[in-house]
Amino acid sequence: MIYRKEGNFYYLNYPINFRSERYGEDVSLPVDYKSDGATRALDIFSIGWFVHDKLCDTGKWDSGKRLTNWQASRVLSDILWQEKRYFRAGYWLLATFLFGGGKARENGLFKLKKQGSSQ
Repeated sequence: MIYRKEGNFYYLNYPINFRSERYGEDVSLPVDYKSDGATRALDIFSIGWFVHDKLCDTGKWDSGKRLTNWQASRVLSDILWQEKRYFRAGYWLLATFLFGGGKARENGLFKLKKQGSSQ
């Protein structure tokens, strides 16, 4: 199994290296990276939650470039689509965009804010 559950969290047993074809950027997750899965919802097996959580936790790609909340949500949606979870791809795109995002949200919803700006 690629991850294990401990309490309310999931931890990676193996590293994940994901490349977003849409954005041409990479996301790397180390062993023991922690995810809460689908926050306050029924969890399904998918690396999407780990990748999305890392993007929201850091607000950056591996390259150091910042990303927006839309991009983080879109990456999760792309992974779910690739897994043939078509309804969930659309549903979670909207749900994570509207209610999640962490540092990616702080960077901007659709367009990157200037660093140090609250606008």
